[in-house]
Amino acid sequence: MRRTGGRRIAGLILGLLLPLFAVSASAQAPAQSSAYPSPFKNWAAVVVAGDWHAHSGEPTEAFDNARRDVGATLVDLGFSRPAIRQFSVRPQRYPTIRPGKTELDGIHAGLRGLAAVNTSGCLFYVTSHGAPEGVVLDEDILPPPLLAAMIDDACPNRASIVVISACFSGVFVAPLQRGDRMILTASRPDRTSFGCGEDDEYPYFDDCFLSSAKTAHDFAALGRAVQACVARKERETGSTPASEPQLWIGPGLRPLLPLYAFSRPTPKPLPPRR
Repeated sequence: MRRTGGRRIAGLILGLLLPLFAVSASAQAPAQSSAYPSPFKNWAAVVVAGDWHAHSGEPTEAFDNARRDVGATLVDLGFSRPAIRQFSVRPQRYPTIRPGKTELDGIHAGLRGLAAVNTSGCLFYVTSHGAPEGVVLDEDILPPPLLAAMIDDACPNRASIVVISACFSGVFVAPLQRGDRMILTASRPDRTSFGCGEDDEYPYFDDCFLSSAKTAHDFAALGRAVQACVARKERETGSTPASEPQLWIGPGLRPLLPLYAFSRPTPKPLPPRR
């Protein structure tokens, strides 16, 4: 799923790095109170579709389909709907959800604003094309150090989950590592991922994230399930070389993730038999 971007956004790196707060590598256990029955009710979440082109250059809805349905799935897992912000390269096409425009400054401001109100944790999810330099955001490339600076700035001293669905997205693992963070990527640093054709509903990785979320207990279990699902899907479709999604969990967050159990939607009662 590789597509190189146009102009670079290196000028924003300095602006983000300078005001960073000193951050701690410790994670806090989720609040357990009647006001927040789900441990994710006070989390901020941003879901970004970074492109609208297939690998051929033709239009595809795969990334925006994933963006839309990941957002809905997070609500099912216990996130608060008002605390989730979505972004699209073509937001005017989706008036029901009304996502913001995929631009780095807007995404950063959106995450920072949500995190100022929802202070327990942060989730960042992006689905797009990728290159060894980073992930595509419209005509730009978002490099790993800049994403790390953005999340450190918006979400200091709290647990965070970062999901990167793109080719070569394993390049984000080392720069994003912190003791209170989990990182899940669609591929290892030197591999492509699959499923961004004109007719694909979702990229393979996003498809596996959505399907595995239906039964996973928490994000650690979800990450492992996604890895197994992608490997199985690639074998079935003959997609080679294997993308090998990467999962990294910081030592401060690892023992706490089982406490962040997913909520499940209340099943609707079946209609009475006539």
